[in-house]
Amino acid sequence: MKWAKNSAIALIFSMALVVTGCGQKAPAAEPAASTATSTPAETEQKLNVQVSFYPMYEFTKNVAGDLADVHTLVPAGMEPHDWEPTPQDMASIEKADVLVYNGAGMESWIDQVKDSLNSSKLIQVEASQGISIREGGEEEEHDHDHANEAATDHDHSDEHDHADDAAKDGNDHAEASSEEHDHEHDHGGLDPHVWLSPALAIKEVRNIEAGLAKAAPRHAEQFKQNADAYAAKLEALDQDFKAAVKDSKRKDFITQHAAFAYLAQEYGLQQVPIAGLSPEQEPSAAQMASVIDFAKEHKVKTIFFETLVSSKVSDTIAQEVGAKTAVLNPIEGLTEDEVKAGKDYISVMRENLEALKLALNE
Repeated sequence: MKWAKNSAIALIFSMALVVTGCGQKAPAAEPAASTATSTPAETEQKLNVQVSFYPMYEFTKNVAGDLADVHTLVPAGMEPHDWEPTPQDMASIEKADVLVYNGAGMESWIDQVKDSLNSSKLIQVEASQGISIREGGEEEEHDHDHANEAATDHDHSDEHDHADDAAKDGNDHAEASSEEHDHEHDHGGLDPHVWLSPALAIKEVRNIEAGLAKAAPRHAEQFKQNADAYAAKLEALDQDFKAAVKDSKRKDFITQHAAFAYLAQEYGLQQVPIAGLSPEQEPSAAQMASVIDFAKEHKVKTIFFETLVSSKVSDTIAQEVGAKTAVLNPIEGLTEDEVKAGKDYISVMRENLEALKLALNE
């Protein structure tokens, strides 16, 4: 499967040169970002920066200010896990000065794209470089009996006693396991969701600053000033998360997919995911029964879902246990309505903070 995907990307790249000469697609609307201002010379050409998906856009735009034109490859409202570049996208990457991507397996297409590029000037920025990356499945293989302990690496095991549920599981479990394997394979066995920890988001911002400074050394000081200003906002957000969860009644929360391990680890919480790393992954019957048992045992009153995918699974569990549902946004992209409302990474993370505060104190 991965070979077929890589071959397809190579074919797309070979078509890009033809596309370049045949006109470009209309760009998707870019989300608004609160950026620091700078004043490059009127005649100076701005950096052309292509970024993979929304958090990379937000971080890059705030560092670049008006010294770069920043464009997102994954359109607003699209779930980025399974997105692949079109010939137009490949042509845009080829012409760019800088390519910013998250890494850690988030962009399953990135290695093949990089191998196919002919541009010698392109600066490639892996925003998660230098961050300790979790293995995919660490949080999914939790032990529900230890749900109120802080999330830590490699200390959860999948030891649930649901023999009757497993017996009824049958083909659904086999299909879900196969799908989970495919998704973990696409991520390279890693959890890429580092941007959901404000502390780690700061590290990504600094990596982006370094990449932009390499592309335009004359503006390094301006990039630093912009990054400093944005990092201060992220640090304030980080402190607010710490204060909010410090004395909360509970430390566990149920999420639609396993996107919040870094956030949980940072603040001494534990996510209990219904499914795995991909939001489109369907949980098996045994996984559903396990989460339902956990929710009943621990009197969970909120089941979190997200905006870019169906909430059907979360709704089902909430109805089964008599809980309500609420949004906990993994910020893998903004919806069109969120873009129109002027929302950004920090405003959505603050919405996540308020949602968690309520759920952790019910």
